[in-house]
Amino acid sequence: MDLVWLCGFAFVAGLVDAIVGGGGLIQLPALFVFLPEKLAASVPLVFGTNKLASMCGTGVAMAQYARRVPIPWRSIVPAAVTAFVFSALGARVVQSVESDFLKPLTLALLIAVAIYTYSRKSFGHLHAPRFLADHERLAAMAVGLVIGFYDGFFGPGTGSFLIFLFIGLFGFDFLTASASAKVINLATNLAAVIAFAAYDDVLYGYALPMGACNIAGALVGTRLAILKGNSFVRTLFLGVVAVMIARFAWEQFAR
Repeated sequence: MDLVWLCGFAFVAGLVDAIVGGGGLIQLPALFVFLPEKLAASVPLVFGTNKLASMCGTGVAMAQYARRVPIPWRSIVPAAVTAFVFSALGARVVQSVESDFLKPLTLALLIAVAIYTYSRKSFGHLHAPRFLADHERLAAMAVGLVIGFYDGFFGPGTGSFLIFLFIGLFGFDFLTASASAKVINLATNLAAVIAFAAYDDVLYGYALPMGACNIAGALVGTRLAILKGNSFVRTLFLGVVAVMIARFAWEQFAR
């Protein structure tokens, strides 16, 4: 019965994550609640299981977007490679350095993202790239470096930050930004899964069924995003960022 609940949450997580990221807000707490107590007590085991399930949905979401949304591959692929390398590096560094100091900074950045996005009604509605091809590639690699390291070292909000940067810095619309973010998310998730699997920190009996449901959610999510367009994605993006702000504020001030 617990696996049924986990698969249900994985479906919802895959749906939300395919559109604006933030699926970990749904799937990760569900794992801590519904896994047997002895398994849930191992944080690396929970994280590894979550990453594998998420990677399944992210890969399918990326493939779906690639068929319908023009992703700037010449910029995004080098960024994804950079993100993969620095995500692995971040995962190594976090083993010897506490990452809790990033929580207040992440909260402040999420609030800034929410205010900026909400106050600019046209934000992400038009696709008007700002860089020439070579400059866009270099800028994308810089984003991959920073966000990749952040995802490996800490993680929460990675998808939202990627979408925001692709819109605010690169001039993408919400759909192109979300599609591009999926390519980099897939790279960082793969780096994390390899790291967790190397230490046998993945519960495959849970991760694979959850991954299948995450894929189903991702299929629904990408179709919704493409059908409803930028306004829908913007609204859901603000909702997910608001939930993340509430979560971090609770952890900082209410505990």
